[in-house]
Amino acid sequence: MRIYLGSDHRGFQLKEKIKRWLTDTQPAVVDLGNAVYDPEDDFPDFAFAVASRVAGSDDVGILLCGSGGMALVANKVRGIRAVEVSDERRAAHAKSDDHANIIALPADEVSFGQATKIISAWLDASPKRDRKYLRRLRKIEALERMVFKA
Repeated sequence: MRIYLGSDHRGFQLKEKIKRWLTDTQPAVVDLGNAVYDPEDDFPDFAFAVASRVAGSDDVGILLCGSGGMALVANKVRGIRAVEVSDERRAAHAKSDDHANIIALPADEVSFGQATKIISAWLDASPKRDRKYLRRLRKIEALERMVFKA
């Protein structure tokens, strides 16, 4: 499993710290940008890059911007279940109950220490396979087929 990272300027510093932290424990961390701090960059570019790589794979993504709004863009890609999270409980729930394959962190609101706890909770959680969770996942997939028509 690869972990793809993406951030705009408001999430850049936190992404760089998270990247260093993750590479100590995760074998495959891929930074899809921004590669440099650029106060004029646009979050949709990086959110789409990560979502495009995660879609249709067993890989996951972590997006960082000021508000967590990168999830809005990521969810435009078929097969993506991106959730903005700002605490450990919501992160674990996003993975276990909602099968989120991307999380978006609001860098304006979470510290590096909080971010590592949130990411750990999300990575450690397992998607629930009970009938009701799978039924909900199938409904999301059916909606995607209708919306994306492909």
